[in-house]
Amino acid sequence: MSNQELAYSSATDLLQLISDKQVSPVELTQLFLDRIERIDPQLNSFLIVTQDQALADAKAAEDAIMRGDKLGPLHGLPISIKDTQMTKGVPTTTGSLLFKDRIPEKDAAVVERVKNAGAIMLGKTNTSEFALVGMCENRLGDHGRNPWNTDYTPGGSSGGAAAAASAFLCPLSTGGDGGGSIRIPASLCGIYGIKPTQGRVSGYTGVEGGPPAPNLFGQQGPLSRTVRDSALLLQVLAGHDRRDPNSLRHKTPNFLDSLDRGVKGLRIAWSADYGFASVESEVVKITSDAAKVFQVLGAYVGDAKLKMDDPYQAFGPIYESSAFFNYGHKRHTHGHMMTHYAREYLDMGSKVTLADYSEALGRRDQLKAQLADVFEDYDLLISPTLAMPGVPVGQFPEQIAGKPSYPHKYFSFHPFTYPINVVGHPAASIPAGFADNGLPVGLHIVGRMYDEETVIAASAAFEHARPWIDKRPPIS
Repeated sequence: MSNQELAYSSATDLLQLISDKQVSPVELTQLFLDRIERIDPQLNSFLIVTQDQALADAKAAEDAIMRGDKLGPLHGLPISIKDTQMTKGVPTTTGSLLFKDRIPEKDAAVVERVKNAGAIMLGKTNTSEFALVGMCENRLGDHGRNPWNTDYTPGGSSGGAAAAASAFLCPLSTGGDGGGSIRIPASLCGIYGIKPTQGRVSGYTGVEGGPPAPNLFGQQGPLSRTVRDSALLLQVLAGHDRRDPNSLRHKTPNFLDSLDRGVKGLRIAWSADYGFASVESEVVKITSDAAKVFQVLGAYVGDAKLKMDDPYQAFGPIYESSAFFNYGHKRHTHGHMMTHYAREYLDMGSKVTLADYSEALGRRDQLKAQLADVFEDYDLLISPTLAMPGVPVGQFPEQIAGKPSYPHKYFSFHPFTYPINVVGHPAASIPAGFADNGLPVGLHIVGRMYDEETVIAASAAFEHARPWIDKRPPIS
């Protein structure tokens, strides 16, 4: 195979080639490092490239193969790590100028599991500051950019992770999702991303000490070019971790077994707007047409008749106060080093009262009950992933579909993602088509609590009917 054919191969296929000794981990790692050096200056998807360590780890992986050692499920495969995930001995900035020189002493749980599975870390991918917003903007350098059109954002906060996977700079990426941060960039970059059930993947950061902070919304997960590759990475990442008090104690399903289940007989609820969102008509057309594919595949697709009551009221006070809890002490001493949106979020978080927080928890319970009602009658809930077909770099939208941004410009373009973080259900974004501006549009698939398997089954069935791996962005 040529280098280009290798770069365009799925992670699953590359692992088979490694196992069959048709390609070496060193050769593959050097291939992706070369692509990063050549292509990434146009995208800024990586903040840090760990070239020397990656090649040393690849040589160790190659030696293990030659010795006939037992190999992990990702053995020898290059991977990118989101720069919110702590990496021992490697800078972790969390997208902030404040932390540009921070070098953690321990790996986060996600990084531990990826390394233990034999993967090779290529580097750390770009993110919004403190992973706060759905763009890839910070003060560490240029904006992250979309490989389909560099005038547009790849999304966020896992924007660099999605752009790197989309542009074939790595076969797999780790991401994190606290309000849509896996699904937003997956949609904008034309790849697959799944946010697992809350607690399915350990949120242990590797940082010890300090007061405990609740993690009601954040969940780590995979981004990839195929559903199978994400299922493989999720299998590696999932599982109980006693260091994380929110970590599920449920037995981890075999996600790979669900790939060929299909959707025949499933009941799927469709909503164009969750009953509250402003959505561009072009996005509704593309995603509603995509929803019809499931009918052809043997599922029943019906109107969800969903009428969410202002879901940001269940999300915002908790999200804003969490940001203030973690970083508010730096607002007055280091605010001049922060992005405009980080300063604004910390200011908003400082004003959340106990009454506001208590009310948000009550609204969260109401939203959970409302989604539970939907899943009494349906197996899945589908919708657009985003409200508009692309967001220009650095330009949070003031209007969507002719209406002022709600609740504010930072969260207006992804009204379908953050409500699912509130309820904790698994959800994925799959490529559904392309808008007139040439940018990808995603379809959002939400499952019952703990039921990633049905989300993955539906995603794989759609991918088989409408494959997207052959769609390659201009920057690739």
